[in-house]
Amino acid sequence: QVQLVESGGALVQAGGSLRLSCAASGRTFSNYNMGWFRQAPGKEREFVAAISWSGYYIVYADSGKGRFTISRDNDKNTVFLQMYSLKPEDTAVYFCAADEGRGTNGRYYSSGGVYDYWGQGTQVTVSS
Repeated sequence: QVQLVESGGALVQAGGSLRLSCAASGRTFSNYNMGWFRQAPGKEREFVAAISWSGYYIVYADSGKGRFTISRDNDKNTVFLQMYSLKPEDTAVYFCAADEGRGTNGRYYSSGGVYDYWGQGTQVTVSS
């Protein structure tokens, strides 16, 4: 079992930046692929970014390319999502997720269905 706790969500103005963190506990963090997803009110959950257990695969949704950076610190059992140039449409609850699979392409890591463990989420609100 893996427990995930997100933090760092806040209310920011458009154009601002935030860094989300997701702290993991319970199993060997370095064995897990980590993903970030988000869900806005009335919308489906969508993929944001993912990093494989080795760091070899780093995948972004088109909406975040060039603005978001995912990284992990295995010594701290934490995955980060640095977000720049935030837009009102980035407003959502952001969730981190963990998976032990070994995908061989980026599409694997962007699929919410492969992730076994999810955090409770952190709210990001971007005002215009």
